[in-house]
Amino acid sequence: MAKTAERYHGTGRRKKSIARVYLTPGKGNITINKRDIDDYFGLETLKVIVRQPLVATENVDKFDILVNVKGGGYTGQAGAIRHGIARALLTVDADYRPTLKKAGYLTRDPRMKERKKYGLKAARRAPQFSKR
Repeated sequence: MAKTAERYHGTGRRKKSIARVYLTPGKGNITINKRDIDDYFGLETLKVIVRQPLVATENVDKFDILVNVKGGGYTGQAGAIRHGIARALLTVDADYRPTLKKAGYLTRDPRMKERKKYGLKAARRAPQFSKR
């Protein structure tokens, strides 16, 4: 019977996005929803956000990352993936905790969309005022 490779799991959230992240020892390939990171994210800043926990812990070329993300927009998804990678790295080695915590990658960003209020067009947008 073949021995299965170690697989580390982490769940990340940001706004409406939820990312399930799996780390396996490898060469540094990042796959998001069965697509390469370069195909999935068009903006370079989003790719940098996703890789931040790996750069902080010096694990850029040590793990292959498989991500399943849903909900929200691209920015929220990138933040959720970053959060999931940071949590998964903790299961790899607990010594990464001070580094990741200091950089703020383990903290769940609590900011959410504000609800729409009655009498308004959006959360704070009031109908146009007319004197007559």
